[in-house]
Amino acid sequence: MRLGIFGGTFDPPHVGHLLAASDAIEHLGLDRLVFVPAAVQPLKAGKDTAGRADRLAMVRLTTRGDSRLDTDSVELDRDGLSYTVDTLREFGRRYPSAERYFLVGADVLATFGKWREPHSVLELATLAILTRRSDSDDAVVGHALAGSLDEALARRSTVVPTRRIDVSSTEIRDRVQSGRSIHGFVTDAVAEYISSHGLYR
Repeated sequence: MRLGIFGGTFDPPHVGHLLAASDAIEHLGLDRLVFVPAAVQPLKAGKDTAGRADRLAMVRLTTRGDSRLDTDSVELDRDGLSYTVDTLREFGRRYPSAERYFLVGADVLATFGKWREPHSVLELATLAILTRRSDSDDAVVGHALAGSLDEALARRSTVVPTRRIDVSSTEIRDRVQSGRSIHGFVTDAVAEYISSHGLYR
């Protein structure tokens, strides 16, 4: 089994997340990809953010209907700070024989060495680095890896070219707060959830 793990705040989840997931599934030949909403980060806390239950519900609505996708609340259920290495250890316990991939944006490469137990992260899963297709040539990727990962970590990384989608959760929250439409930015089910629960206002 080839398993992808896609972490993020998902506040809210949007079509860019879905397209990145689809690209990763096809490029890596994944049998399943699990969205893992993170606990609210202190720097992102505020009146315009959704709570844990709402974000989990929206991710479930986003993945609903696609048998390749699933949602897991492991980080939301954990007390205290949530670290990637702990999440991957849990998936390792659940799926010991799976070939596991942890999806990350290319922007995290610069700080990956500062993560908790970065070498353990790479023992537990291969880093699947999401890059824009226009930026995924060997020279650009090679330079990024050389600048942030040592040789051992580079061997446990793979590049996943994804299409460029200029949409962000921040923009969606801003649009809702200003009364503008978010049609096409999120799934219809998520748009209805945001409206009916009065989120981001």
